[in-house]
Amino acid sequence: MKTFQNPIIPGFYPDPSIVRVDDDYYLVNSSFEYFPAIPIWHSKDLVHWKQIGHAIDREEQGLDLSKVNPSGGVQAATIRYHQGMYYISSTRVNPEWPKLNYHFIVTAKNPKGPWSACHFIEDAPGIDSALFFEDNRAYFLANDAKEVYDRGSETHIWIQEMDVKNMRLIGEKHILWDGTGGVFAEGPRLYKKDGMYYLLIAEGGTLHHHATTVASSKHIFGPYQPSRRNPLLTHRHLSRAYPIQNVGHTDLVQTQHGDWFAVCLGSRPKGGFYDGGNTIHSLVVIIVI
Repeated sequence: MKTFQNPIIPGFYPDPSIVRVDDDYYLVNSSFEYFPAIPIWHSKDLVHWKQIGHAIDREEQGLDLSKVNPSGGVQAATIRYHQGMYYISSTRVNPEWPKLNYHFIVTAKNPKGPWSACHFIEDAPGIDSALFFEDNRAYFLANDAKEVYDRGSETHIWIQEMDVKNMRLIGEKHILWDGTGGVFAEGPRLYKKDGMYYLLIAEGGTLHHHATTVASSKHIFGPYQPSRRNPLLTHRHLSRAYPIQNVGHTDLVQTQHGDWFAVCLGSRPKGGFYDGGNTIHSLVVIIVI
C-alpha cells in the first residue's frame, strides 16, 4: 500500500478546494488581504503540488483589496470545472463585516490563466460561496445569517440556480441546512453520487471546535438529513496540546480510479499550544481518505 506524508502543502494555505480534470488535480486557497490573490496549485498524484499562478493577479480584474482588514479580503475560494471552463467563486470580506461583503466569480479556460475580470454576484448574502453543476444547470451556494437562532447556529446554507452565461442568480433561494448545532454553518460544497445529493459543510468555528459535517437528500433543494456519523472530521476531542488543531473546511475529489479523497485545513500552534488568543500559528492542508 502506498503512503504519503501530511501536510501536502505546508504553510499559510487555508480553506482548500480541489477539482480533478482528467488526470490533473487543481487546488485553490484563501488569500485574505494579500495580492496577488487565490493561489492555484497543480498535481498529478494528490501528493506532490506545484503552484502555477493566482486567480487574481491584475488590477483590471476589479477586485479592490486596498481597504480590507487583516484576515479580511478574499476568503474560502472554491474551484470547479464544467464544459471546458474553470470557475473560481469566492467572497471579499469588507471591514464592515458581515455587512457589505460581496461574492465574485472568475473564469478561465486554462487554470494557469489568464483569469477573467471579477463577475460580482448581486443579491447573494453571506460568505463562502461555491458552485455546483448538474447537466446544463448551475447552482450557487453560500451561507447567511438566520433570522431565528433556535438551535444555536447563527447561520444556515442556501442555494439558488445561476445563469453562468450572464453571471446572475435566477429563480428562488432555498434554505438547505444549518448543521448539527455547531456555530457558523459555512463552507458549503455539494456533490451528487448514485442519485443522492451530499451537502458538506464546516461548522463550529475555525478554532478548536472546527468540524466537517454532511447531510444528504434525494432532491437538490432538500430536505437534507444529517449523517449519523457526524462529525466526519474534527480534532475537537483531542488535547489542545495536540500538534495539529482546528481541522475542517473540507472539499472532496474523486480520482479517475473511483477512489475518494478529501483536502482540509489544519493549524500547527506555535510553541505547541494555542489558547484562542493572538498566538501566531501556521495553516496546513491535509489530505485524508
